[in-house]
Amino acid sequence: MGFWETAMANFDALSTAKETIPFHVQFLHDFYQSFVQGNRWLLYAKGLLVTLEITAVALLIGVALGILVAVVRTAHDLQRPGRRGNPIIGFLNALCKIYTTVIRGTPMMVQLLIMYFVIFAGSRNQTALAMLAFGINSGAYVSEIIRGGIMSVDQGQTEAGRSLGMAYSPVMRYIVIPQAIKNIFPALGNELITLFKETSIVTVIGLVDLTKAAILVQSKSYQAFMPFIGIALVYLGSVLLLTWLLGLMERRLRQSDRR
Repeated sequence: MGFWETAMANFDALSTAKETIPFHVQFLHDFYQSFVQGNRWLLYAKGLLVTLEITAVALLIGVALGILVAVVRTAHDLQRPGRRGNPIIGFLNALCKIYTTVIRGTPMMVQLLIMYFVIFAGSRNQTALAMLAFGINSGAYVSEIIRGGIMSVDQGQTEAGRSLGMAYSPVMRYIVIPQAIKNIFPALGNELITLFKETSIVTVIGLVDLTKAAILVQSKSYQAFMPFIGIALVYLGSVLLLTWLLGLMERRLRQSDRR
């Protein structure tokens, strides 16, 4: 008889005899039902993979949107006062302001529900919709982070590039944004961690992520403590790992600056 078979037999014997069940026996029983029985740990593993996929793709979308919005808003802000501004940049800047205001002013869960039940009501690709919704949401916050980073770069860098005959876009691409990324890297790391934790709300559209996996196991095992404490530890461990990796990358960026 294997380890788990012995532990479950002891639990059943004590339960049948109506004796007080020791803590370690109860703990093993709950752990078995929550993670081992029926290979339920595979459900958590698949849920974690879905969570990581949504986080990674949403961050890429958010950074891409954030850079575009930040460049437009910075171009508008850096126009010389007293001179007539570019009407196209003014129009795009107004759109970017509306985008950031609406996204930052409404809850992420509401945006996800609108995306799933209103805008793409006929679609059942829940993973892609979650990636898009979180990417659009992240883009509004990343744009402000990047805009702050761009504004922190000395304006003389831009003027030097323009004096060499470079257009605005190449100046931003090759001179300003690389320097801004180094300045805002810690803030982008925090956005990644926040995004990773916020993905737990995809349960509202029925997507089986890490949190949904725990809910499904709880509904089958009638044990709430072990599944939810288990995913809390997984989230915590993942965040600690991400924090360590981001710190390592930040130190390497600092070393490259010294060279």
